[in-house]
Amino acid sequence: MEFITVNRDNIDREHICCAIAEKRGETCVSSKKAWMKERFQDGLVFRKLDARGKVFIEYIPAEKAWCPILADGYMHINCFWVSGQFKGQGYANQLLEQCIADAKKKGKRGLTVLSSTKKMPFLSDPKYLKYKGFQIADTAAPYYELLYLPFDENAPVPKFRDCARQCKINEKGMVLYYANQCPHTDKYAPMIREIAEQHSTTVTLHKIETTEQAQNAPAPFTTYSFFYDGVLVTNEIFSDKKFEKFLASINS
Repeated sequence: MEFITVNRDNIDREHICCAIAEKRGETCVSSKKAWMKERFQDGLVFRKLDARGKVFIEYIPAEKAWCPILADGYMHINCFWVSGQFKGQGYANQLLEQCIADAKKKGKRGLTVLSSTKKMPFLSDPKYLKYKGFQIADTAAPYYELLYLPFDENAPVPKFRDCARQCKINEKGMVLYYANQCPHTDKYAPMIREIAEQHSTTVTLHKIETTEQAQNAPAPFTTYSFFYDGVLVTNEIFSDKKFEKFLASINS
């Protein structure tokens, strides 16, 4: 199978992998595609397998990344995913190799990617990346790792911005920071607010809509960061059932 690049010319007819299984995915897809269209001018690249599956890599120059990092001259991997029947066939290696080649062609110093101390939902697999030569550049509470793959030994070491190191905010109660970098947030963010209201409580939503806002966010994963009483709870998008379970836990 071949890989294709999603760009301005074909984005309206191509699927974007991570939302193809969504039963009511049109809102999800349109919000993500709108986000991508605005990022193409910043150098966003979306490479995927030419098949109906979740096999893709998305990356952008680190100076324009929606991640609070300092990594001038690097290329930042937003999302890197191979799942289901496509695992174990070498597609991850091919996508990473293509990303490396593209970054070198564009004169980058290396790659960065947001990961974690152990594999977690929505974050890149640290075991695989470290096997491929990525190193820990920096860490942030409670489990984030900024990994990097320098192209030469003199490349500077990237780091998190101070605003995101502690993953704490001053607001009390339930607070969600989110962005349309993920196709599912536009559906699930309002959903938890509605569920909270049904339980006579509230969730404060902060939608990140600019690169500047993302780079000054209070947590490394700007796509979805849920806080309770000022402390990060999860970067995993709450389903209705998982959010109901969380509400029960804080009210028990």
